[in-house]
Amino acid sequence: MGACLGVCSLLSCASCLCGSASCLLCGCCPSTKNSTVTRLSFTLFLFLGTLVSIIMIIPGVEEKLHKLPGFCEGSNSPVGLKVDCKAFLGLKSVYRMCFATASFFFFFAMLMLCVRSSKDPRASIQNGFWFFKLLMLIGITVGAFYIPDGTFTSVWFYFGVVGSFFFVLIQLILLIDFAHSWSQIWLRNSDEGNSKSWYAALFFFTFLFYAVSIAAIVLLYVYYTKPDGCTESKIFISLNLIFCIVVSVVSVLPKVQDAQPHSGLLQASIITLYTMYVTWSALANVPEKRCNPTLLIRTAVNSTTALPENGQPTQWWDAPSIVGLIIFVFCTLFISIRSSDHTQVNKMMLTEESPAMLGGGNTNLEDGVHRAYDNEEEGVTYNYTFFHICLFLASLYIMMTLTNWYRPNESRQELTSPWTAVWVKISSSWVGLLLYLWTLIAPLALPDRDFS
Repeated sequence: MGACLGVCSLLSCASCLCGSASCLLCGCCPSTKNSTVTRLSFTLFLFLGTLVSIIMIIPGVEEKLHKLPGFCEGSNSPVGLKVDCKAFLGLKSVYRMCFATASFFFFFAMLMLCVRSSKDPRASIQNGFWFFKLLMLIGITVGAFYIPDGTFTSVWFYFGVVGSFFFVLIQLILLIDFAHSWSQIWLRNSDEGNSKSWYAALFFFTFLFYAVSIAAIVLLYVYYTKPDGCTESKIFISLNLIFCIVVSVVSVLPKVQDAQPHSGLLQASIITLYTMYVTWSALANVPEKRCNPTLLIRTAVNSTTALPENGQPTQWWDAPSIVGLIIFVFCTLFISIRSSDHTQVNKMMLTEESPAMLGGGNTNLEDGVHRAYDNEEEGVTYNYTFFHICLFLASLYIMMTLTNWYRPNESRQELTSPWTAVWVKISSSWVGLLLYLWTLIAPLALPDRDFS
């Protein structure tokens, strides 16, 4: 009997990996919506590519990659360049790995156009055949590493810049969604339990986020500006400070509160803190040494690695990159499991409130087996194409994050921090603040529409 059950379990797993059947889950996991399992599985593919990219910029791995054909040709460069060919190899590897994951998700974004329910034959491809999807991703990755150098890295850099701009906006929208959900849950708990502790907790976190934001502003003025210069940095910090004050004031205006009772300073404080992070990340790419202490550290490290006898690795990581990686993980996971009650965020994220989402699907499984059940027979609970576009943009964002947004210069074999990265990050913070402001004033600007 045990052998028969084992064979049945193996066949079920095979149907999940190689077919379109719903996946069986482990005994400790409850039955889960098929849409959630699918999104988590695709997100796992993205994390797998990210992990491989991180491994590839570890100094010891760079030496192994040096043996790949077509890499580091003409590495006998004269001493004195900022980055030698061995160090430059890490950036090439990240670009090719992220090109593979981006191509993978872009293909599925095009394939899943206009899928409305799980009755569409393409929905079975979206929710199954995971073994073949993995083989496909591996195949694209292997092919990416044989792309000739030429201008590939330089051109793909600009794709990464544009994609990262839009993913920063998606991150801010998700933070708005998270902040609204957080505030609604705690206020609901306070009303139901008649307890002031929930209000105290909201006040504490709001105060904490604003305190950290103020501290960040002070530190940015101290370390990224000079009394007799760094005009651009001063303008960026001051403008974002003013914009954050504006959205914070608007969030507590009586008319806004009447239209959106759950809107408040908690959401504004989270957006303010994120804006300060984006500002910090932008200033860390300012190419002027006296206005960017982080740039001085990078240049010093890269200068030493240009000498072959030193044998010291290139320093790819800095504090903004580490924080960016943490936010990236949080946001991509949130994309996979989110189910928002905020109407405007759903519209911006193209989430469809189908009968399956509202009803929760058929959770009554007669056999008692834990499995991913189909909850999209009457309509999809998320836009398949937009979900893959989000992961496509996330691939480009993590590519830029892991390489510190540095631009490769193939002719001179060096890396530079361009003003392009600074303006992309700063402008994305401005557009993000405008999006948040719109979620506050939209019910007032369009009174005839239902924003409940």
